[in-house]
Amino acid sequence: MVRASQSTSFTFSASPYFDDRGSHGHAEPITERVNPHSRPIVSYYFPKGVGAQHYGEHHPMKPHRLTLTNALVLGYGLDKQIHNIYNPRAATQAELEAYHDHDYIEFLSRVTPHNQNEMKQMIDSFNCVEDCPIFSDMYDFCKMYAGASLAAARKLCAGTTDIAINWSGGLHHAKKAEASGFCYVNDIVLAILELLRYHPRVLYIDIDIHHGDGVEFAFYHTNRVMTVSFHKYTGDFFPGTGKLDDNGTGPGKHFCLNVPLKDGIDDDMYLSIFKTVIEDTVTAFRPTAIVLQCGADSLGCDRLGAFNLSIAAHGECVNFVRKFNVPLLVLGGGGYTIKNVSRCWTYETAVLVGASIPDELPVTMYDSFYRETKWKLHPPLTGRVENQNTAASLQRISIAVRNKLRYLQGAPSVALQEIPPDLAGWLADEERTREEKDEERSTATAGETREDRSIARHEFFDGDRDNDADTADDVPLSQSASAKGRSGRKTRGGKRGRGRGRTKAGVSATESVASVPSLAGDDDDEDDPSPVRSARGRGRGRGRGRARGPKAPAKDRDTEDTPPGDDASMDVDPEPLDV
Repeated sequence: MVRASQSTSFTFSASPYFDDRGSHGHAEPITERVNPHSRPIVSYYFPKGVGAQHYGEHHPMKPHRLTLTNALVLGYGLDKQIHNIYNPRAATQAELEAYHDHDYIEFLSRVTPHNQNEMKQMIDSFNCVEDCPIFSDMYDFCKMYAGASLAAARKLCAGTTDIAINWSGGLHHAKKAEASGFCYVNDIVLAILELLRYHPRVLYIDIDIHHGDGVEFAFYHTNRVMTVSFHKYTGDFFPGTGKLDDNGTGPGKHFCLNVPLKDGIDDDMYLSIFKTVIEDTVTAFRPTAIVLQCGADSLGCDRLGAFNLSIAAHGECVNFVRKFNVPLLVLGGGGYTIKNVSRCWTYETAVLVGASIPDELPVTMYDSFYRETKWKLHPPLTGRVENQNTAASLQRISIAVRNKLRYLQGAPSVALQEIPPDLAGWLADEERTREEKDEERSTATAGETREDRSIARHEFFDGDRDNDADTADDVPLSQSASAKGRSGRKTRGGKRGRGRGRTKAGVSATESVASVPSLAGDDDDEDDPSPVRSARGRGRGRGRGRARGPKAPAKDRDTEDTPPGDDASMDVDPEPLDV
């Protein structure tokens, strides 16, 4: 029996599961599945549980935005337009240490909210304070989003996908041994290092409002990665780097491009400078893979941003890069008004798969997040901040970038670059000789050398090796030759004899015939495995051929002293010999 007071009380379970939108309507999900061969292959990576992590109650970084994004992607039915959806495995410690220091990764794996007071000194040294707090399952969170970026990069290297999407990645501030700007592990650097195993040149594009300092610093000395960052720069805006004059050093000089912008830039100005710089860069650098960091804090009305970009303009940047038809890795990044971040990344997912979606949002369990904007995909976000950029300032930036690109003497070659360790080991294994491989398998003959047989026919040679002998590779050639001599076919008369052949120039018939009894051997010599060397004709074998021409008495052959001419052929009569 339910009391009356309980029946009238309001509880969460009694609230409507979905908002009543009235006349605003909602989007119906796409039901048609993509044809695998009709468009570029798109892979979507969403680590299970990555959206459940929590930096802290008052921290601006909210991983819950990933859950909202995934809900909208599925609500629109974009999963039917995506070729592959993966729940990738977490990255291992060894994979994280491909770029980060061992001590730093070891610290991340051990620190927890319960022992952080005991590790205060290490926390300060690794900059895990204020912006980068210690929270529960922090290390697992890092491994999840880094593992997704690595898995996406491997798919691109294998050629099994054309576009890979990981909205949980894109944390571009993390350094080699230091956390920075809400970022603990730099998954972008790890993914680019993976791409460099196959791709000779990688272009990194950053449209986050903050400068991508972590990625730029990692590849500041190399010409195989060109970094291009569009960001706000005032000198004191985080992270305080990204001047127009910063352009790399050593081999990486002129391979680092920065586009510093001021507050309030609008859609037209941003798209103009973006398309100009990126088109010139792609033409000069000719990348074989592109990594695009799509930080959504460059949108208008962002909690930490100061631009006036709309979701449509942000998505147009993604669409412009997609049209180059280069293997593309798309990552997330900043974005701190989570309802706008989820809208932006959902729209860009539709752009990447080539699908058209309506302005009305689909019905999801997170409808309350979008109630203020009437459940629209493209709410008004522009015009909130005064535009401090001018056409002259943008033109000056474009000219400076083009001047830097002029120093590029064509796309850099990688012929002298260091080969990744695993590939070097594979090549070393391939270059080993047959004897070395046999020795490793314990099938080689220790301390003995092997001389290959000559397989060319009708060729003058010395020695006791018959080039037509049917001997196996594993039988010593000297033994097989002697065995062949002892087991030859008998000639007419029941005795062994020589086959037809032509002697060398300068060898007498007497010498040629005199060698026959020695090759046939006495009964006492049958046990000797080594036949007597003698000047022999070039024939098809011992005791196999039939003699041609008129027969000559054996005694005449024994006393003949005149050598034949060079063009004469010696015909030996296999008469019975006196042994």
